[in-house]
Amino acid sequence: MKDIDKKREHEKKVVTTMIRLYCRGNHGTKKTCSECKELIRYACLRTDKCPRMATKTFCSRCPAKCYRPDMLDSITKVMRY
Repeated sequence: MKDIDKKREHEKKVVTTMIRLYCRGNHGTKKTCSECKELIRYACLRTDKCPRMATKTFCSRCPAKCYRPDMLDSITKVMRY
């Protein structure tokens, strides 16, 4: 596996964990709710398609905002949590 593939997989694991923690703490469910499952799916899709993965640090520092506005709002809430 290439380093970039490892980086993508690591980023997807981290964002999935963060969203699940957020969901548990804010939606009061033991299992991830459908809204948060959709955010996980979307975040992983964006990570898979990121053209700057080899050089990027954080999405928030990237000049290209590839998240839809509604999903950007949701992931921002997760990150602040």
